[in-house]
Amino acid sequence: MKRTIAVVTSSRADYSHLYWPLKDLAAHPDVNLKLIVLAAHLSPAFGNTIHEIEQDGFTITSRIECLLSSDTDIGMAKTLGLAVLGLAEALAQMRPDLLLLIADRYEMLAPASVALTLRIPVAHIEGGEISEGAIDDAVRNALTKMAHVHFTSTDAARARVISMGEEPWRVHRAGAPSLDHLTRSKLLTRSELQHSLKIDLKASPTVVAYHPVTLLQNTTEDADALFAALAHIEGQIIFCYPNADAGSHSLMQRTHEFIRQHTDAHVFVNLSAVTYWSLLQHAGLLLGNSSSGIMEAASFALPVVNVGLRQYGRERAPNILDAEPHTASILEKITTARSAAFRKSLRGMSNPYGDGHAAERIVRVLTSVPLENLLRKRAFPEGEPSKHS
Repeated sequence: MKRTIAVVTSSRADYSHLYWPLKDLAAHPDVNLKLIVLAAHLSPAFGNTIHEIEQDGFTITSRIECLLSSDTDIGMAKTLGLAVLGLAEALAQMRPDLLLLIADRYEMLAPASVALTLRIPVAHIEGGEISEGAIDDAVRNALTKMAHVHFTSTDAARARVISMGEEPWRVHRAGAPSLDHLTRSKLLTRSELQHSLKIDLKASPTVVAYHPVTLLQNTTEDADALFAALAHIEGQIIFCYPNADAGSHSLMQRTHEFIRQHTDAHVFVNLSAVTYWSLLQHAGLLLGNSSSGIMEAASFALPVVNVGLRQYGRERAPNILDAEPHTASILEKITTARSAAFRKSLRGMSNPYGDGHAAERIVRVLTSVPLENLLRKRAFPEGEPSKHS
């Protein structure tokens, strides 16, 4: 019998990671794929990225309208509540054999909570990582404890999940599925990228991917230093929109104000995964606090200036330069990142987050893991040796 597997995506960020697992699940003869789309995907302010999913050929089973047009933490909390209500109806009707979730967005607490009450086993991708400067860290750990099958990006992340009491046979080191784009997607040439972006792409542009720091009371207080530093650097600057968190609208406004004052700066509300990867391939620097700087830029040996504490604690490749959220510190790290010596030092580096074959590992486990008694989790005794799966 076919195994019904439901997958939840809430934003362009997690969809870019889920693309190849979704492709492989959709093509698998023993899988009945149910795709649930919610939150920022359905928002005009964030580019109506649901259309991208449809253009990629996926059938959307359920659409959950839940994202409030808000710029506050209260709006985030209410969005979570609305997501629970919508997902309760969708998952109760669907009753999948497995529910696949990814990463650490706060919205993912909704499907995990609903699945818990409906006794639906949860599989989770990218647990065991650390990002101490955001609520994402707590969300990720909560999802780990609510999940029954785990796919980690690194060996250290796998060990960390097991240290949380998860049985080793449930925890698989798959790698980050976003890296599958490097081995399976055709990246754009410089000419194709210029055509897609509709701009004249200058040599080695600076890409800015900066999000609200959700652990701070004022989630955008570090943005002053970032924009002050940007005003002092030369060359083309390309902004990507922030995540849909408290403070995102404020960052959007500041970005558009900056662009009005700088003729060689551009902003993109939404870039497809292939377009974004291609942009990183042709960039000279990635600046901000995005996890893409930590996880994906390493595949291109692209220098990254990581600002502030949002990604504090994550495993890092040598292309990462951490800057304090102060203008002088950011400018100092930018100067280092742009130096010939630093770029030379990155030659031959590898990406610790995987080899570009995560989707096949994830799908192999999802289609073969025994479902009987999967819901019953046994505490893994502390100190007992673990084995790699």
